[in-house]
Amino acid sequence: MSQPERLVIFDTTMRDGEQSPGASMTKEEKVRIGKALEKMRVDVIEAGFAAASPGDFASIDAVAQAVRESTVCSLARAVDNDIERAAESLRKAERARIHTFIATSPIHMQYKLRMQPDQVVEQAIYAVKKARSLVEDVEFSCEDAGRSDMDFLCRIIEAAIDAGARTINIPDTVGYAIPEEFGYKIKTLLQRIPNADKAIFSVHCHNDLGLAVANSLAAVANGARQVECTINGLGERAGNAALEEIVMATRTRHDLFNIDCGIDTTHIVPTSRLVSGITGFPVQPNKAIVGANAFAHESGIHQDGVLKHRETYEIMKAEDVGWGANKMVMGKHSGRAAFRSRLEELGVTFETDAALNEAFARFKDLADKKHEIFDEDLQALVSETVANTAPDIFKLVSLASRSATGETPVADLVISHDGQEHKVSSEGSGPVDAALKAIEQVANSGASLQLYSVNAITQGTDSQGEVTVRLEKGGRIVNGNGADTDIVVASAKAYIHALNLLYSNVVRQHPQNDGV
Repeated sequence: MSQPERLVIFDTTMRDGEQSPGASMTKEEKVRIGKALEKMRVDVIEAGFAAASPGDFASIDAVAQAVRESTVCSLARAVDNDIERAAESLRKAERARIHTFIATSPIHMQYKLRMQPDQVVEQAIYAVKKARSLVEDVEFSCEDAGRSDMDFLCRIIEAAIDAGARTINIPDTVGYAIPEEFGYKIKTLLQRIPNADKAIFSVHCHNDLGLAVANSLAAVANGARQVECTINGLGERAGNAALEEIVMATRTRHDLFNIDCGIDTTHIVPTSRLVSGITGFPVQPNKAIVGANAFAHESGIHQDGVLKHRETYEIMKAEDVGWGANKMVMGKHSGRAAFRSRLEELGVTFETDAALNEAFARFKDLADKKHEIFDEDLQALVSETVANTAPDIFKLVSLASRSATGETPVADLVISHDGQEHKVSSEGSGPVDAALKAIEQVANSGASLQLYSVNAITQGTDSQGEVTVRLEKGGRIVNGNGADTDIVVASAKAYIHALNLLYSNVVRQHPQNDGV
């Protein structure tokens, strides 16, 4: 077999992934994800869409400062302001890329851009040259390439490469392609475009028909050497190609692909859990690679086979992707130095001693309730500490709930609102329902509860429950997170966190839903 070729992994969790309704992230959360991706050795991290909002700009700037090994990228439409804002947001990056795009399908050119094909080509050339005048690394995307005319694609891509683009992205923007068709499109482009050898061809596939990973792999088999993907397949509508599936498919079937992506796969599961916790999008148990059942065997025949020889029913090692790698290393007798050291190993650092002290105090409180502290507990603890940066407009002072068979559950709470304490009580269909109704007596928010999700952070009956609450009011969507060994307390924390975000200036800026 010949020497493996390099496959570039381009992660867009913080840009396209954030376009999932309710998945918006704060600047601090993006930095945490960026550092986790860097630790995984992701080649390119698309940190956002700089021109979309001041918050997105600030997040890209922060990620560009925090990440030194991976290339940091900003998306930009093919217009001056977008490209200039992208370059400015990346000015502190060790390695910077501007990713500019314009639509190329007949339906997009006619109805969205209202431009003639010649105008689109001219604008693409201008945008690439403009971006190249500001950064060395420029990627050009043909939005809705999956439904674009082949002759026109060849024409505009050749022009973009001549203008200085060194990565050409062919996105299946609406998830319309079928693997055989999409693979043939990539192969044809590489054969027909005279200067194709001067650029890396990339793909960005959406999962509307459940084929994002299959289409991406078909493209790789036909010459694409960059795949744009997200952790857990996060993304608008049905999502994007899942990074973990692309990486493990090409690694497991090296006999077919003969490529190397350079990813440290042992960080896949921890990063999956980090993204899930921050966005509030739980991973379904049967999700490939990172789902709780991904390496579980219930059938007696399967169990017997695995015990005799693992490869009878397992094509990957669970520990290779991070399962079982998180050992219990902390407890109630652990000190501040050990606490800081373990978090640094997990890619978590604190900007101030005050933030470290607050997290350590939360750790000690947890250690009094839970004897074994796992890495997942630490990640949740950090998420809660970061979440606490929102102003305490509302604060949980105390909570007591009563629930018995045949009786209506009741929750009694003390809630602080702008420093003034309120004692409230409410009945509900269950203790959680009662607690949230009691909080609303004080908040009177008028918000709509869009999502209530509970996940056990670790195994065992003493596991912390991690609760995500999604509220919507006036078109604004916020996610609140809370964790505790008492699920009612965790629920109250999550609801109050969401309320604080809803009423504060700590806005999770949501980007424009415009892109590849």
